[in-house]
Amino acid sequence: MNRLRNEASALARGIVSGTEGLTARLDIVIAPPFTSLEAASSELGESGIELGAQNAYWEQKGAYTGEISPGMLVDAGCKWVILGHSERRRKMGETDEEVRKKLTACLDAGLNVILCVGETLNEREHGMTLDVVSSQVRSALDGAEQDVSRMVIAYEPVWAIGTGKTATPDEAQEVHAEIREITGTISGLQTEELRIVYGGSVTEMNIRELVGENDIDGALVGGASLSAEKFSEIVQIAGE
Repeated sequence: MNRLRNEASALARGIVSGTEGLTARLDIVIAPPFTSLEAASSELGESGIELGAQNAYWEQKGAYTGEISPGMLVDAGCKWVILGHSERRRKMGETDEEVRKKLTACLDAGLNVILCVGETLNEREHGMTLDVVSSQVRSALDGAEQDVSRMVIAYEPVWAIGTGKTATPDEAQEVHAEIREITGTISGLQTEELRIVYGGSVTEMNIRELVGENDIDGALVGGASLSAEKFSEIVQIAGE
């Protein structure tokens, strides 16, 4: 919940400038607040950077005051949507079932989905990380016969969101490898092109080590994305 329209325009413009030429090799997505989607989109032009939203509801239309449908996001120019972010699970009480319904509705509407999963600090300290992440992934994807090339799974440990703490590359790699193995066992999923990215206090200082791991395909950038300079540097390093 950052940046008014003029600020979002300036930020998007700075990101376009700072990542020029990199979309030939990387997928770059920005996800501003709903009120700034149009303002940010107008700055993207032919840059190749794609527009995403931070959430969606699972119904296409109706009496759901305050919600935004997948179709509305498509109409606003979005190609991507973030679902199940840890802040929405923790602060807004989103359940695994609600995330599953949103994922199905968004894929059906033609959106690409960034599905977020991750454990709390208490769950990690009690050795529950892999169980929690496995449950979240299976709940979202079980029964879905989907081509996951339109899906990205973002592992974002709740304890690393906005805290400055980051899972070590080895810790992140362990969970990413588990996610890749889990998705390969879910019936009906075509997982060859599945991308799994890390989110959780990603900066220009740690991105190189993170994406150097075998199963870490990119990053879901949080606070650092509010600086065009920092975000662009993260993208540039990942592109190397």
